[in-house]
Amino acid sequence: MITYRVGVDIGGTFTDIVLLGQDGTIHTAKISSSVGNYADAIVEGLTQLFQETGLDGSVLEEIRHGTTVASNAILEHKGARTGLITTKGFRDILEIRTLRMPRLYDIAWTKPPPLVERYLRQVVDERIDAHGTVERALSAADAERAVSGLLAEKVEAIAVCLINSFTNPVHELMIADIVRKRAPALPLSVSYEVLPEIKEYERTSTVVVNAYVMPIVSGYLRALRRGLDEAGIPARLLLMQSNGGLTTDTAAAERPMNIIESGPAGGVIGAQALARAKGLKKILTFDMGGTTAKASMVEDGEVTRAAEYSVGAGIMIGSRLLTGAGYTLKVPAIDLAEVGAGGGSLVWIDAGGSLQIGPESAGAAPGPVCYDKGGETPTVTDANVILGYINPLHLVGGALKLNAGKAKTSFAEKVAKPLGMAVELAAYGAHQIAASNMIRAIKSVSTERGRDPREFALFAFGGNGPLFACGMARALSMSRIVVPPSAGLFSSFGLLYADVEHHYARTFRRLLRKADLAEIEAAWTALARQAREQLKIEGFAGPKARLRRSASLHYQGQSYELTVPMPDGPIDAAMVVHLEEAFGREHEKTYGHRAGPEEPVELVAMQVIGMGLRDGVGVPEQVRSSRIEPSPPPPRPAYFGPETGWLETPVLRRSDLAGTRAGPLIVEEYDATCVVPPGARASLDTAGNIVIEL
Repeated sequence: MITYRVGVDIGGTFTDIVLLGQDGTIHTAKISSSVGNYADAIVEGLTQLFQETGLDGSVLEEIRHGTTVASNAILEHKGARTGLITTKGFRDILEIRTLRMPRLYDIAWTKPPPLVERYLRQVVDERIDAHGTVERALSAADAERAVSGLLAEKVEAIAVCLINSFTNPVHELMIADIVRKRAPALPLSVSYEVLPEIKEYERTSTVVVNAYVMPIVSGYLRALRRGLDEAGIPARLLLMQSNGGLTTDTAAAERPMNIIESGPAGGVIGAQALARAKGLKKILTFDMGGTTAKASMVEDGEVTRAAEYSVGAGIMIGSRLLTGAGYTLKVPAIDLAEVGAGGGSLVWIDAGGSLQIGPESAGAAPGPVCYDKGGETPTVTDANVILGYINPLHLVGGALKLNAGKAKTSFAEKVAKPLGMAVELAAYGAHQIAASNMIRAIKSVSTERGRDPREFALFAFGGNGPLFACGMARALSMSRIVVPPSAGLFSSFGLLYADVEHHYARTFRRLLRKADLAEIEAAWTALARQAREQLKIEGFAGPKARLRRSASLHYQGQSYELTVPMPDGPIDAAMVVHLEEAFGREHEKTYGHRAGPEEPVELVAMQVIGMGLRDGVGVPEQVRSSRIEPSPPPPRPAYFGPETGWLETPVLRRSDLAGTRAGPLIVEEYDATCVVPPGARASLDTAGNIVIEL
């Protein structure tokens, strides 16, 4: 019997589901997201696929899921009523934050409200110094008083974060023991267990965010598990983490901070796998859906990860150098830049008479005007329908019919007429502005990281990514675009490439040249043991368990650090030389310079990634869709700008690109539309990717 794995990605507009069989057959579904309860859309979509294919829940091996439940709870401030216990003198650290300003000259910018109100923060009179020595012991009575104060306020979760506890957790563990005895069912987030690392605000914020979303995420996962069981789907459930690895639903409920940015990670991991298979050393991923567009970088076969990021900050459309708008999470995450430009992004005119795109979106309901579900404000999708790029009769394989006339009327009245221009010029202007916004995201993960985008291929996916990719690549002087199979559902498909991963880190500040190398070796061994034990619990041992090490380093006196991979082998003098040289190269690549060999390098933190490898080969080299490609519609006029105007444009199926074809042309598929403009050439490679050369 052929078994299947499932990838599920929930977006703001659509929920995408991919079933992949052992024989390489894929079945796909794209349905509107169920905003009230996202779990409903998953069960509904799987049920729909069962009806179409004749399969049932017994053939599903596992379900891999990317979810925005945790991030939505933070964005909407609908998390748990959370209490915080911290050291006396640090009660207001959630307001004080850091000195980072997301808007450099905006004196009216205000910090977001803390997730824990001040009256729900209790302080205890204790102090541990930076070396782990107890300067002022915590009394049991003081700890009991703090816990009692929060329980009296009927908090739904508790976070515990004491000064310097990463060097000595004795006081935090005392408080945790009291909480677990007094309220054993209450969600509890303790910094030494969650994040034993330096930096007070970042550590406190992370522990608080973890506590804030614990009840939400655990409730969602219970509801999803119940819905799957009732539908006769007993498959194992794995969650995508922000770092690009998978985790079990049990671990995700205990450490939901690791799945906050779960949604976008799947596509990047899938792009990484296909890039390795094609031998592409440098790619920039571009994922455009209905609400947002996201960019990331894969270099030398490795995804780029950030050591920390902000959540709940809204959509960051400016420089990545301006941060600090949201709530900081000091956990590894795929380094993504995000802008509010999706198919559903609203097109509007500001008070100065300038055309603007987003960041507000029409979402799944009411959706763009052309959906004919009550939307009145034009969107980017409406513009693309007017330009002839999107077939009104073909979206989601024809399941969603579009009202092109209504879109054109709305665009004419609300955009073209106020600007005093023809409808197609206004629509093309909206298309270009959306592309410009998204180019800022690509630059923020390339040029702002010291990389030249001209050296990279653009890997485009999402429902709208292939539609915009060529114009954006041309503006960035990039010459190659790759559009993978099932591009519109690729974030779901990418989940199937991921491995189970657990990330562990510990602050361990030592000057490398003066350090006790045996002490460093012992600390790294302890982290590795922790990773192996967790993997063993989940059934990964021996050759199925793999460890990778990395080190966060900086020059002595710097306040920021860079992370470099660390090879296997003993921590000896040769390893010190290797780490210093690797850090120097990364510093020069990122900032354009490096210090001389006499400058001492300091180890700030050590990291271990424990990876659980599944049996078999994972995703087959050749995959084939179960959907029969319909005959392509006749050519239609498409508008490619005032210089070219309207051109009669052939409409093709993906399989029609077996030989190289010159643009203009449009490739229509069930889940996405790819636009190849004049001057470009498109062909199909052996893995079924569309490769476009400019």
